[in-house]
Amino acid sequence: MLDPAERLDPEALRALQLERLRTSLRHAYDNVPFYRESFDKAGVHPDDCRSLSDLSRFPFTTKADLRENYPYGMFAVPRDRVRRLHASSGTTGRPTVVGYTEGDLSLWADMVARSIRAAGGRPGDVAHVAYGYGLFTGGLGAHYGAERLGCTVIPASGGMTARQVTLIQDLKPAIIMVTPSYMLTLLDEFERQGVDPRSTSLRVGIFGAEPWTERMRREIEERCAIDAVDIYGLSEVIGPGVAQECVETKDGLHIWEDHFYPEVVDPLTGEVLPEGEQGELVFTSLTKEAMPIVRYRTRDLTRLLPGTARVFRRMEKITGRSDDMVILRGVNLFPTQIEEIVLRTPGVAPHFQLRLTTEGRMDSLTVRAEARPDADAAVRAAAARSVTAAVKDGIGVSVAVEIVDPETLERSVGKIRRIVDLREDRG
Repeated sequence: MLDPAERLDPEALRALQLERLRTSLRHAYDNVPFYRESFDKAGVHPDDCRSLSDLSRFPFTTKADLRENYPYGMFAVPRDRVRRLHASSGTTGRPTVVGYTEGDLSLWADMVARSIRAAGGRPGDVAHVAYGYGLFTGGLGAHYGAERLGCTVIPASGGMTARQVTLIQDLKPAIIMVTPSYMLTLLDEFERQGVDPRSTSLRVGIFGAEPWTERMRREIEERCAIDAVDIYGLSEVIGPGVAQECVETKDGLHIWEDHFYPEVVDPLTGEVLPEGEQGELVFTSLTKEAMPIVRYRTRDLTRLLPGTARVFRRMEKITGRSDDMVILRGVNLFPTQIEEIVLRTPGVAPHFQLRLTTEGRMDSLTVRAEARPDADAAVRAAAARSVTAAVKDGIGVSVAVEIVDPETLERSVGKIRRIVDLREDRG
């Protein structure tokens, strides 16, 4: 049974969005000093929003704004109404802190439950949650959403890979929720133990927290005999459950637009782009209480498309982030482009890392990829030549390639670190 909002006609959906948008802008303006100052500086007021297109007149919110208002400056309710705090890792500065009221937590659980159902999960299913628990929103977001749907939850979290394989064999979950890179690690462990991953009880994999490609989807589906579908979210907007790929179409992620309003803008100018053009994804929350967010620049690159399996618009699978783009000798390169090449190269496992270094006055990139266990020296050498040629032919830049032993590269139980930047500061 779909939620009533999932059956709205387009006109009714737009009316609901506008009503909620006006309320959310007023809530932010009245209760968050940052937004009052930001709106006033831009010469706009919540009452100026008379149509959805008027949102483009309002200023953006960035991660830097959240950090500058650390820890509670972006909250729109008294601190004693906040029931939970999550935070980003803060690896490049202060973490960004996100607060949730009881209403926010209930909404979040509803959105993840809706997402799991769209992915093919059903009440009564056993769900193995291998996202990290803690300040990262993945684990607890998936957990409470699965419970809200009526699933039995295994709160496995990340790590202890051999034990996770045992739990999956013994407890027989139908659903696994995890990053796609860690799913590949689990599949490797199944095979190392002599267990065919296709023989398990798993039938649905809900993968998120990092960009992944269609080729990786095929790799996972073929090795595990499951439906692999994408989930999207970020803590600043709410966490996982902002958008979800539907299992019946697997053609991009339907954004739950009754609660999160999307725009795609030119990353350089900030101009709103027409539907179908690729740019940076921007979100405005429509119903959040503790921390409303207005035109938040996600840095994720995608495009908006019409709905198919649901009335809501779709976003194309994230191809990369504007801040993950590597400019190497004038050529723009994303890790997902390398992933496509690695995954189609015989003898190479789907685990790789990009290492940026400086040679003289020039930046250099080394692709380090793990060999498959059965790849001998000749296969590894051929793989290195193949990856080198494919990057040169397909992307237009020369790179070094190292095919390293299996299990050499650091595994991630959360978001994989694809880029290691060892370049000298030439400033």
